[in-house]
Amino acid sequence: MSIFDDLAHQYIDGEWVAGTGSWDIIDVNPYNGEKLAAITVATTDQVDRAYRAAERAQAEWAATGPYVRREVLERALRLTEEREKEIVEAMIDELGGTRPKAEYEIHLAKEFLREAIQLAVRPEGRILPSPVEGKENRVQRLPVGVVAVISPFNFPFLVTMKSVAPALALGNAVVIKPNQNAPVVGGGVIAKIFEDAGLPAGLLNVLVTDIAEIGDALLTHPVPKVISFAGSDRVGRHVGAVAARHFKRTVLELSGNSALVVLDDADVDYAVDAAVFSRFVYQGQVCMAANRILVDRAVADEFTEKFTARVRGLRTGDPREADTHIGPLINSFQADALTALVDRAVESGARALVRGRTRGNLVEPTVLADLPEDSPLLGQEIFGPVALLVVFDGEEEAVRLANATPYGLSGAVHTQDVERGVRFAERVETGMIHVNDSTIADEPLAAFGGEKASGLGRLNGHSTVEAFTTQKWISVQHGRSHFPF
Repeated sequence: MSIFDDLAHQYIDGEWVAGTGSWDIIDVNPYNGEKLAAITVATTDQVDRAYRAAERAQAEWAATGPYVRREVLERALRLTEEREKEIVEAMIDELGGTRPKAEYEIHLAKEFLREAIQLAVRPEGRILPSPVEGKENRVQRLPVGVVAVISPFNFPFLVTMKSVAPALALGNAVVIKPNQNAPVVGGGVIAKIFEDAGLPAGLLNVLVTDIAEIGDALLTHPVPKVISFAGSDRVGRHVGAVAARHFKRTVLELSGNSALVVLDDADVDYAVDAAVFSRFVYQGQVCMAANRILVDRAVADEFTEKFTARVRGLRTGDPREADTHIGPLINSFQADALTALVDRAVESGARALVRGRTRGNLVEPTVLADLPEDSPLLGQEIFGPVALLVVFDGEEEAVRLANATPYGLSGAVHTQDVERGVRFAERVETGMIHVNDSTIADEPLAAFGGEKASGLGRLNGHSTVEAFTTQKWISVQHGRSHFPF
C-alpha cells in the first residue's frame, strides 16, 4: 500500500471516492515542497451522504454490544502496531516533524487505543433511590449518536484517534474532517485502519474539504450531536457559536500560551532541559508549548546563559536527518507570519538573545528578552520556535505574570520543594499544569482541556465517557401512584 496514492480520497459509507467539488486540496511536504497528493474537495452533498451513512449505521452498532465493539478496537490496535513504521514515514513527509516526534505521536495514539478498548465495557447504568414509595429510578448511559471530529495538523493521528476510538467504542458513529495540511495522516490512514479492522461500513467517514466549499454544513447538519474540535481559538469560537445555535454539544481544545515557571530553588539544569523541549518540540507548533519562560531573578543569569547555549545548539533542517531538532513550519504563510512577528517585537524594544534565520519554511529558533509587559506577544499564542524569556521577582509576581493571558491550557513550575510547586500550580488559571516537568503532556486517564480561551470540555478517561454519551432516566412505578387530581 502506498499511503499517499491509496488513501488520499474521501471515505464515505465504506467506499473510497473522489470529491465532487471543483477544486483540489494539494497535500505538500513542508520541507521540500514535494507534492504528496491532490484531493478534490468534498461538497455539501457528500457531507450529507457521510452523515446519513453514519446515522444509518450507528443504531445497529450500538446494539451489537460492548464486547463486539471491543474486538474491533483490538484489531485496530494490532494494525496500528503492524503499520507503525509506514505511518511514521508518512508523518515525517506530511507534517515535517522529526522522527522522534512522529514516534512519540504514534506511541501516545496506541496508548489511547488501549484505553478505548477498555472504555467499550466501562459505561455503567445506575439505580437511584426515590422519595416516592414503590418507584425505581434507572439511569442509563447511551451513545450520543454521531460525532463530528475536526482535527488539527500538528498531531493529527493522535488528536483524531483520541476522539474517534472512544466515540466508536462507546457505540457512536464518526465523521472526520482532517486539517487540509494533514488529510492523509489525520484522515485516510485512520479510516483504513478501522476498515481493515472490520468496522462496519458507514460508522467512520472522512471528508477532506474546506469552509470555502461547504460553509458551515459540517456544523449545522442535523445529524451530529457532538462536535469535537481541536485548533485555534479564533476558529473554535465560531465552531462553538454555530454549534450552540443548533443545540449541539462541543468539546473544544483551543490555543494556548503556556508559561514554564522557574522558581528560585529550581534545579536549573533540569529546568533548562524541560524548557527547551517545552518550547521547541515540533518547531513549537504545539498548543501546550511553553511560549513564555518565567525565571526568578535569583537564578535568571545562570538559566539564561545555559538556556541560550542549548538553543544555539539546536539544528534546523531536514526532519529525516537524525541530528535535526527543528524541521520546517507547516507552510510558508506560517513561516512568513512568524518572522514578521519577531521583527515587530525587536523593533518595539525586545532584545534578541538568539536570532534565527528564515529559509523558506525553515525558521531557526529565536529567544527574546526584555519585552515590555504590555507587549502583545506576551499575551498570544506563538505557533513556532520563538521563546519569550521573562524575569520576575518572587512568587506573587510569577503568578500574576503566568495568569496575564487570555489563555489557560497548560503550564509547568520548577522547584525543589514539590509541595511549594503544587501550591503555586493551584494558583495558575489553567486546565493542566505540571510540577518539575514539561508543559507538554497527555495521558489516557487524566482530564485534558483548558480554561478561559483555551477551550471548553475535557477528554480522556471518564471525561471522554461524559463527552460522547448521554444519560436517560427511566422510572418504574411498582404499584399505583397517587395523583392529586
